[in-house]
This record gives sequence, C-alpha cells and structure tokens, in this order.
Amino acid sequence: ESYMAIKVLHIGLGPIGAGVVRQVATRKGFKIVGAVDIDPAKVGKDLGEICGVGRKLRIKVTSDIAKAIKATKPDVAVLCTNSSLKAVVGQFEAVLKLRVPIVSTTEELAYPVKSNAAAARKIDRLAKKAKVAVLGTGVNPGFVMDALPIALTGVCESVTGIEIDRVQDARVRRLPFQQKIGAGLTRAQFMARVKAGTVRHVGLAESITMIADAFGWKLDKVTDIIKPKMTTEAVTSEFMTVEPGLVCGLIQDGIGYQKGKAIITLHMEAYLGAPESFDAVRIKGNPALTMKIAGGVHGDVATASITVNSIPKVMSAAPGLRTMRDMVLPSYFGGK
Repeated sequence: ESYMAIKVLHIGLGPIGAGVVRQVATRKGFKIVGAVDIDPAKVGKDLGEICGVGRKLRIKVTSDIAKAIKATKPDVAVLCTNSSLKAVVGQFEAVLKLRVPIVSTTEELAYPVKSNAAAARKIDRLAKKAKVAVLGTGVNPGFVMDALPIALTGVCESVTGIEIDRVQDARVRRLPFQQKIGAGLTRAQFMARVKAGTVRHVGLAESITMIADAFGWKLDKVTDIIKPKMTTEAVTSEFMTVEPGLVCGLIQDGIGYQKGKAIITLHMEAYLGAPESFDAVRIKGNPALTMKIAGGVHGDVATASITVNSIPKVMSAAPGLRTMRDMVLPSYFGGK
C-alpha cells in the first residue's frame, strides 16, 4: 500500500520546538507543511535557517495559527510554546477549532493538577468536539519520573513506596534551562525568583499525581520544595561562568504524602558541575526494584524525540485530552 507522510505544523520555535523541527525534517514518515511563532524576528524567515536544520526548508514562519492551518491542512500540530497550561489554552483552542490533533510539550498538560483542572477540562471538551486527541508529553514530566517508573511496577505484586532521583550536570543543557535553574544568581536573588515562580522545574506535582492515579493511591497532600545549590569554586558552561558563593542550580523535592507518610518522593538536582548525571528509580514492594540509567536521559534531544515519536500515536488515539499514562507505549517511529 502507498503510505502518505504525516503532515506536521510546528507551533513555537524556541529551543525545544526547533529541536522537534530538526528531527521531523530529517526523519522518514513526516512532512513539514507550516510553522508558527509570535517572535517578529522569526516571522517571514525560512524555518530551516531559524531552527538550524542546515538547509532551507522552503517553509516561511508565520504568526497566525488559524491562518496557517487553513493554508497548510496539517494532519497534526506540535505545540512547544510555554510551560503554563493557562497561558496556552487560547493556542489549543485555535488548533482544535480546526480539528487538528496536537502533541505538546507544555509541562502542566502532561498530567493536569487541581489548579489547572478547568483549563484541562476545556481542552478535553474542545478535543472531543473536534474528534481528535491532544497529548502532553516530554521527558520530565512525561517519562523519566512518571511513565517509566509506572511501567516498572507492572511486575510488582505490591508497592508500598517509590523514590525517583534525577540528577543532571546542567553544563550540557541549553541556556534557558541553565537560567530556569537559577545558575549565576545570588542566594537572595534565587529565593526571590523561586517566590515569583520563575526559577523552578515544572512537573513534579504532575508526575506525582500521575503515579498516584496509576496505583490507585489517594494522597493527602503534595509538596514541592526548592533550594539553591551553591558553588564553592568557579564552574563554567558554554554560556556562563559562576563564581564561588553564587548559585549554580537547584535541588527540588516533590513529595506525595499518605496519612503523614511520604510514599512518593521525586528528588531532582540540576546544577552546573554535578559529578554524575543519572536517572534512578527505587520501588519499595514485592519484588523491590532498583533501576538506574547511567548518564541520565539527556533532556533536550530526548524531549524532541518523545514528541516526534508520539505524533503517530496521537493520530490514532481516542479523542480528548490524553496523557502518557493512557497512551499506547511510546517507542521510536521510523516511518513506514
């Protein structure tokens, strides 16, 4: 049988969106038909040049989602614009009104928590009306601290607790990530930004909720606490040098409690100069399991990959808002 390449529209061309473009442009089974971004510096330019593809893609970046969809008739939209669900509801609405399925890296969409329930319900309703699926995915949230540990418990007779560690040497990560973890700030600046919500990893509460729901656990409360990691000696990345006594990153703990006891613990360290990067899962239960990915799952290429690999899955998923918990097992897609 003849196979038609999946026509993809890209919305949001920051570092992650650009990474997705580079993969879709070079992987079999996909065809880029359009691209949208609100940055006036990108509008009107060639998509390949903006995203570092290494060649022109003959796709001009435009600024209007609805116009782009009508002009290009995509099979799917990939939306990589913002971590905040409330900030992107209008963008989802524009796509869903024209009945196009969506894969998104919006962290708060990965498994919406109570404060985002109304926005999530709206997206779910619009998607069902359009008869298409919407998926929030990513590496974290979306895989290493939720979908992967949930899958590991498939061989357990009982689970009494779960601890997940994600430690990253942020020197290898993109500049926005290094800024998001507070690298280069003083302790006072760091605490002020934590209070303002601009220095934090978004997704721990989402991942904890996904795990609890998968296990049928009721949680009394979920906490999310952020502390600075301070340098004792200068540390340098491609983008910055952090002098001694300044912040080089963050340590963040998300904990889910049941009857006053911590039963889900997500521990994250992301800082410039971490001696080792790894992802680890410890499952208390029968059998007790420990898993460690040495070197960790490198965020940026992996996030683009799970997004691209989810495109064919979202096209055949049931209409409505989907999560990595109710999707078909994610896997590499090599075209047909």
